[in-house]
Amino acid sequence: MSRSAVLAATLLLLAVAPAGAQSQPAQSGPGNNAVNSADQNNSNAPVAGRNSFTEGQAKSRIEAAGYSNVSGLQKDNEGVWRGKADKAGTKADVSVDFQGNVNPAK
Repeated sequence: MSRSAVLAATLLLLAVAPAGAQSQPAQSGPGNNAVNSADQNNSNAPVAGRNSFTEGQAKSRIEAAGYSNVSGLQKDNEGVWRGKADKAGTKADVSVDFQGNVNPAK
């Protein structure tokens, strides 16, 4: 075999090896979604963390959870959007954390 054929075969094997390693099945994690659906919280209190939701997205999350008249949204130092909204005729303090959990203040 020529040197170039050996070199080509070696490079081909090296290129294929990482792809094989990536095809391993993912381990089942703790079951926490990075972002939850509007009808599913993984926490009954806001979770502190780096929040990438915009004010508009936070408002949409709150509305999708059954609230209306969302106002006064501000992101606090823990990355939680907090504001006021109506639900079933009652004004409530609400929050949206970085995972998308919508919770009324307790």
